[in-house]
Amino acid sequence: MTLRNALRIPESQVTDEQVYLQRRRLVAGLSALPALGLSGCAEADPPAPPGPVISAEEAASGFKTDETLTRYEDVTTYNNFYEFGTGKGDPSNAPKTLRTSPWTVAVGGECARPGRLSLDDLLKGLTPEERIYRLRCVEGWSMVIPWLGVPLADVLKRFEPNSDAKYVAFTTLADREQMPGIRYRSIDWPYREGLRIDEAMHPLTLLATGLYGKPLPQQNGAPLRLVVPWKYGFKSIKSIVAITFVKHRPHCSWNALQPSEYGFFSNVNPDVDHPRWSQKTERRIAGSGSQLFAERIPTRLFNGYGEQVADMYAGMNLRRWF
Repeated sequence: MTLRNALRIPESQVTDEQVYLQRRRLVAGLSALPALGLSGCAEADPPAPPGPVISAEEAASGFKTDETLTRYEDVTTYNNFYEFGTGKGDPSNAPKTLRTSPWTVAVGGECARPGRLSLDDLLKGLTPEERIYRLRCVEGWSMVIPWLGVPLADVLKRFEPNSDAKYVAFTTLADREQMPGIRYRSIDWPYREGLRIDEAMHPLTLLATGLYGKPLPQQNGAPLRLVVPWKYGFKSIKSIVAITFVKHRPHCSWNALQPSEYGFFSNVNPDVDHPRWSQKTERRIAGSGSQLFAERIPTRLFNGYGEQVADMYAGMNLRRWF
C-alpha cells in the first residue's frame, strides 16, 4: 500500500488526539515489558491507520523525542503559509480550496530518470514512517510534531541524480484560484526553496504527507511538504509540485527577498541573531494556554540535532554561512 493510500482515511475514522497520545504511551510502556498474551485485549486498542507504518518507537533514536507534543489544534491553526494569508490564523481560516487529488510532482534537472509523476507513483513502495521532530520557526517560536512521511533520500535516489547534482530545488504550487494569498505580491511567487544535495539526502530529511496520524491539512502544506528539523521552518517548503536537481545554488524565496535576514542554509543557531530579534531562546508552543506567553526555552544549535548533522558543516564559518 502506498503512503498516500495509507493516509486516505475518512474523518470519521481518524483517531482522536487524546486517544493517539494514550496509545503512544501504551506502546512505549509495553515495549519495555516481556512479551505477553494480549489477544483478549485487542478490541480495547484503537485501530491503527491502514497499511504498515514504522512508528517512532521502532525508529532510530534521532527520529523521536520525549518532549511534550504540541496540540493538534495549535499545529493546525498557528501557521505561516503566505499562499493563504500572512496572519498566523489566516491559513486555517481560509476556505478549503486547495485540490490535492490528483496531485503531480515534476522531477528533473541533473538526473538520469526525470519525469512528472502522480503522488501515488512518487511514493510507490515506500513504507510510511512516524518522526517526532522539533520545528523551530525563524520568528522565535517552536513546536514538537509527530509527522508521517518517507525519507526524502529514498525518493530522490529513484531519479538517479548525476555528479552535477550539487543542490536540490523545490517549488510550491502557485494558483490564484486555489490560493487566495497569491493575489498579493508579498513575495515573488511561486515560493521556492533549496538544499545542498547532502542535506537533501540526510536521513533526518523527511518528505511528509501527514501529522498526528492524519493527512496533512491544507494549512500545513497538503498534500506533500518537506521537513528539515535542524533548519528554520521556512526551509520546510509546503505543497510541493516540482523537485529539480541543479548544479548551482538555487533561488530561495526568503533568501532572495532579504538575504541579510534569511540565509541560504538557515541552520538553527542561537549564536546568530536575526537582525531584528535574538535567536537565543524560543517560545515552545505545547500543551494548553496562550501561544503569545508560552514558556521560553533555550534554543539549541542545529535545533538539537547537532550530533546527526554537524559534520556536514565542519570547517564552515556558521556566522558567515548562516
